Amino acid sequence: MRVLEEDLYPSTPGKVKVERVGSMSRHVHRCFASTGTMFLWALFLVAMTATYLSVHSFVDTSSRYFTASWGGLHWERQIRASASPRRPPGSAEGAGLSVLVTGAAGFVGTHCALALRKRGDGVVGIDNFNSYYDPSLKKARRALLGSHGVFVVEGDINDGRLLAKLFDVVPFTHVLHLAAQAGVRYAMENPASYVHSNIAGFVSLLEACKDADPQPAIVWASSSSVYGLNDRVPFSEAHRTDQPASLYAATKKAGEEITHTYNHIYGLSVTGLRFFTVYGPWGRPDMAYFSFTRNILQGKPITVYRGRDHVDLARDFTYIDDIVRGCLASLDTAGRSTGTGGKKRGPAPYRIFNLGNTSPVTVPTLVSILERYLRVKAKKNVVEMPGNGDVPYTHANISLAREQLGYKPTTSLEMGLKKFVRWYLSYYGYNRGTHTFRNS
Repeated sequence: MRVLEEDLYPSTPGKVKVERVGSMSRHVHRCFASTGTMFLWALFLVAMTATYLSVHSFVDTSSRYFTASWGGLHWERQIRASASPRRPPGSAEGAGLSVLVTGAAGFVGTHCALALRKRGDGVVGIDNFNSYYDPSLKKARRALLGSHGVFVVEGDINDGRLLAKLFDVVPFTHVLHLAAQAGVRYAMENPASYVHSNIAGFVSLLEACKDADPQPAIVWASSSSVYGLNDRVPFSEAHRTDQPASLYAATKKAGEEITHTYNHIYGLSVTGLRFFTVYGPWGRPDMAYFSFTRNILQGKPITVYRGRDHVDLARDFTYIDDIVRGCLASLDTAGRSTGTGGKKRGPAPYRIFNLGNTSPVTVPTLVSILERYLRVKAKKNVVEMPGNGDVPYTHANISLAREQLGYKPTTSLEMGLKKFVRWYLSYYGYNRGTHTFRNS
């Protein structure tokens, strides 16, 4: 029985029009043709979108590259020249070190970088020039370093790409890590800055060091603040450090634990130095001796804190030249790291030393010495020490550093403050006759 064409379609009167087979074939062909055209247009649009995104990404990447404060052939030549040791061939000290100094435009960083360069070592600095205190002082220190052939990169140690590039350009033998967010009291105002720099930034640096080939030996600045609420004096490296009195101290203690981990897992040679109240020329304006000097000269009152039961606060003030000698001795005696590309091949040295003066002096005594050298009587506002993380007393036991580093501080507070005042009056251009500053 012949099948009717109508039987091929549902019978829905008024909605479906029955067509001949030939007509239906042409309709299907047109549909496929239309679909193919749409497909081609879709491919075209996808291709155009991909091209746009690629170009946009290239332009964005290129823009970041050309506007970055680092990179390029000239920059790399500056890095290599600065990192190149300049000790005389055959000298008793050997070929010389190639040292990356973080926080190079800081107080201790500048002095250490200058000392390394002066004895013929290669030095490259890195500093982010943040505004914790007047950046113009940091820029002046950078200019001083530049005059002695030390190149300072403006960058942050949290920038892993920058650190990787530095280690790619120069096979540093050592890293002197001095970059940190300093200050005990400021931690109550901006705690995040301490975590960003002292922990996250430090880990970023350690990652770059453990991935480097060869791995450098690391010497870094811890702090006497790690002793916290410890009341056994003088402070010894064998004493407990698990009771920090401030967030700053806690981040430094965390740094000691973190470096121990990297030493254990990756074979990084690590030396931690617990500094005791460093002072001297080119110092930090947030330190008491520095701010006391400015306020005394300007006739402003100074705030002198006192402990419980009217006990004067005392600090183991350590002159910058003595600290520098301890830092360089630590670099010279640091054993090699034992890893390659992040893989440990054997145990590596892990050391911690106190660097202090061993002669604590009370804050009122410090003020009286400044008054004598400045020839101005201070207006003192004596108040009880608030609960802001400061500790009443610090005193360093340096027997371990003396034994293993040959460390021996030689500068008394009297002599050190005399040198600081001379620098301060010269740098800020204080005119005793008119009691004014040329540079403020």
